Amino acid sequence: MKFGSKTTILGAIGAVAVCMLCVRLAGGQAAQAPRPQVAEDVFKNVQVLKGIPVDEFMDTMGMFSASLSLNCIDCHVAESVGSWDKFGDETPLKVRARKMVQMVNAINKDNFSGVKSVSCYTCHRGDMRPRILPDLVAQYAVPVEDANSMDIHPVPGGPTADQVFAKYIQAVGGAQKLAALTSFTAKGTFIGFETEQTKVAMELYAKAPNLRTMIVHTRIGDSIRNYDGRGAWIAAPDRPVQLLTLTGGNLDGARVDAMVAFPAQIKQLYTSWKVGATGIDDHEVKVVQGTSPGLSPTNFYFDDAGLLVRVVRFVNTAVGRVPTQVDYSNYRDVAGVKIPFKTIVTWTNGQTTTEFTDVQPNAAIDAAKFAKPAPAPRPK
Repeated sequence: MKFGSKTTILGAIGAVAVCMLCVRLAGGQAAQAPRPQVAEDVFKNVQVLKGIPVDEFMDTMGMFSASLSLNCIDCHVAESVGSWDKFGDETPLKVRARKMVQMVNAINKDNFSGVKSVSCYTCHRGDMRPRILPDLVAQYAVPVEDANSMDIHPVPGGPTADQVFAKYIQAVGGAQKLAALTSFTAKGTFIGFETEQTKVAMELYAKAPNLRTMIVHTRIGDSIRNYDGRGAWIAAPDRPVQLLTLTGGNLDGARVDAMVAFPAQIKQLYTSWKVGATGIDDHEVKVVQGTSPGLSPTNFYFDDAGLLVRVVRFVNTAVGRVPTQVDYSNYRDVAGVKIPFKTIVTWTNGQTTTEFTDVQPNAAIDAAKFAKPAPAPRPK
């Protein structure tokens, strides 16, 4: 594991920032676990975040990182670089973080019936210490709209969700062409923290209606992310868990990613939709938010041409929701269907960029490609 600048780590390894843990590697046991591993199964010295799945625990670390603009070694000892075990050493910030979690939980319990209405970000907003003085510059400046907001306000006289989706289907090639595309494989490049910000080769396999696997060939071994229609996993050599089972909003997100590959299906993802408008890079876009009981909401953003340019989904953590933003661009024609050749994924734990160089439509794909992966071997 390599640590870079604060800016790099903020987006890349905030997942372990301010954590109250020492890693106890679980070896190959993850594959045999009858349930998703929870934080205390994998990490030692977990005191206030017990009982939550490992992926939620890591997202909670990302919430801390985003809220305080800190990275791993801001909150852990410097010796943590390259050694998971050293993350367990106690520091004053970890002690303080535990108290803050308890405080936030008490505020929500006492004032909001336990609903996570207040989070770390509510007060900190990227600062170590919450500000107590009004910011007059902010007060009198032109308000900046958050395009990724969960609050969607319908535009009077605006299009319906059906109309937005109909335009989208037409923009990417039409219903007939979409129905003819039942699978595809892609090769290209991938860059992110796990590749040490260096482009490496990747390959993607997708099959309708909802199967998706991406394999990234990193320097220390393959990193596999897949969704088999029901479950989702990440098998990567650079993570504290060799096979990470995705749960909650992360599992919902894997489902969305798989189904977005075949655009005609998007409308089936949720039972209720509402439409609003916002701006991305000074361009107005239509935003359609889908919701269903028991699922995390997801925002879909469409440009003037009707193309999908962004998806924002939300994951619940122990201290509030965190967003994942997926930006699509560089649409190219593949067998009569426009497919985005560039995808940028941004979340509190990192940012990755995938670019396709070659896409093969309706390729025969071995079903084993979509099976639950084996735990990633530890790098030597």
